[in-house]
Amino acid sequence: MWKIHNIMFVRKLIFANKKVVWRGLCTKMSVKEGLFTPVGESIEKTSSRVTVVGTGAVGMATVVSLLMQGITHDVVLMDVMEDKLKGELMDLQHGALFLKNPKIVASKDYKDSAGSKICIVTAGARQQEGESRLALVQRNTDIFKHIIPPLVQYSPDTILMIVSNPCDILTYVAWKLSGLPQHKVFGSGTNLDTSRFRFLISERLGCSSNSVHGWIIGEHGDTSVPVWSGVNVAGVRLKDVQPKVGTDDDPEEWKKLHSQVVNSAYEIIKLKGYTNWAIGLSAASLTNTILKNLHHVHAVSVMVKGLRGVTEEVYLSLPAMLGETGVVSIVNQNLNPEEDGALQRSARTLAECQADLKL
Repeated sequence: MWKIHNIMFVRKLIFANKKVVWRGLCTKMSVKEGLFTPVGESIEKTSSRVTVVGTGAVGMATVVSLLMQGITHDVVLMDVMEDKLKGELMDLQHGALFLKNPKIVASKDYKDSAGSKICIVTAGARQQEGESRLALVQRNTDIFKHIIPPLVQYSPDTILMIVSNPCDILTYVAWKLSGLPQHKVFGSGTNLDTSRFRFLISERLGCSSNSVHGWIIGEHGDTSVPVWSGVNVAGVRLKDVQPKVGTDDDPEEWKKLHSQVVNSAYEIIKLKGYTNWAIGLSAASLTNTILKNLHHVHAVSVMVKGLRGVTEEVYLSLPAMLGETGVVSIVNQNLNPEEDGALQRSARTLAECQADLKL
């Protein structure tokens, strides 16, 4: 009886399997249909979509930083160069196994950027060796006329982060072209300059740059302002140790560090042709603060009219708190008269340059 029972069971099993195979052949079942049994509804919905406009060195450094750090898994690449778009997309997709299940879209059509929480603009004419950021202004303004309006059309609630140079003036241009409120448009500004500043100070002191607290404000460029009066380690101001730090009379010539900050981009461009890794990491850090609503304070380019004695309608960098709505608040730093005056001169320089813009 035992043998007969088992023989009958095997026959039933074989017959059942034949029915499954036959049903699959009759209905032309796909591999996916054969592999999965649907249980619940799958809805693709995200509140962390980030669009990066420009797939050049800076744009791709930003994208890689976002994906590698797991800041977002929903990225849209935008560019006018179809082959470049396709190549970058394929290259990233082939590394999907090593990332956290990213959804990456590459497109020339701005409708594919719809629903973006943040749009990061890195596109524009590249700064050449020896060329100041301000010399780029009109060329990149004309490019922005084709970028900003469609971005806002498809993502009306987006936050615009401008990375392209000259950063401060192009942030102003983006604000004017977008029609968005001031707190939803900001530039990466001196966030990178501040990082460079802290790194150079930390090298001299032999400590981590995370333990150095100091700020570069004003223009992301030649007229930036180092806030030497506030540079400190663990609350101990360098000026309390050596009152002449950052002045012309400083025996240790700390002031030269600011010159290194200003000239570092020019030096890197001379050595490798462009800058990308540090600014990509900077943009990713700002994005992380916004998406996670961290309320971290960063040196970013914001509208400064009415602040620190500035009367011009310009964007300049000040320490600002960022959150899910964009710029939440601006820190009222204790600047000395020299620093305030330098910031105001920086504002006048940008205002003069903006006066000839054709928007």
